[in-house]
Amino acid sequence: MLNNLSSFTEDFFSGSHISTRLFRVYFSITKFVVQYTIMPKAAIKKETFEFLKKLSKNNNREWFNANKDKYAEAHNNMIEFAGALLAEMNKHDTIETASGKDSLYRIYKDVRFSKDKTPYNMHWNGGFRRATKKLRGGYYFHIAPGNSFVVGGFRGPSAADMQRIRQDFAVNYDEVRQILGNKTTIKTFGEMIGEKLISAPRGYEKDHPAIDLLRYKQFMLKHKFTDEEVLRPDFAKNASDIFKKMRPFLNYMSEALTTDANGIPLAG
Repeated sequence: MLNNLSSFTEDFFSGSHISTRLFRVYFSITKFVVQYTIMPKAAIKKETFEFLKKLSKNNNREWFNANKDKYAEAHNNMIEFAGALLAEMNKHDTIETASGKDSLYRIYKDVRFSKDKTPYNMHWNGGFRRATKKLRGGYYFHIAPGNSFVVGGFRGPSAADMQRIRQDFAVNYDEVRQILGNKTTIKTFGEMIGEKLISAPRGYEKDHPAIDLLRYKQFMLKHKFTDEEVLRPDFAKNASDIFKKMRPFLNYMSEALTTDANGIPLAG
């Protein structure tokens, strides 16, 4: 097919007059051929899901060691998917994570402090770090049969960041609510999620008009996917599009964390 396309290119451009309409048709054909014959789709395969289903019924070292070839195939598929997702993410954000492989977390569990002593996670997951000190927040994806989702935001703010976030929310709560209450945000994510304090944080009154925001200890947006959505060829792009819809919130939080109360950039 590519050889035929090359021949078509020579014939097409050998004419002395090229119409804009014909050029657009040629460009569309070329783009289609490149996308579907050269670029891998990097879709999550059904076999990758099936491995997790079988692992959930056989979460022990004996079964896992006997099926390491299946694990390797599924893991490689997830590396390809994560790489495709990273490429999509870098079209609209600046990601520090170097590769899809670097984004993936280990399937092996740390059971030292866990009551559940099964040795393996029954999901695939990974995360992307935004680049530079000015772009704050992170992205996380979690893939499992019946429980696939993406999350973005701030899972474990430092004490200094928490103080700065609350200082900002205490003053600019109307703007924060406007971002979180946007129709697109509500439709895509619902409400902001995260652990909360039982009462008001130290230094703030219980009847503060932003007390509902000030009680948060984590600041995240979450979107769930069905198994059918996850297994579609365009899932990497669709997941990236969902992450992109988090950007108004992440951009606001980034500015709040990198400027003082007067909007002046913080040192360092």
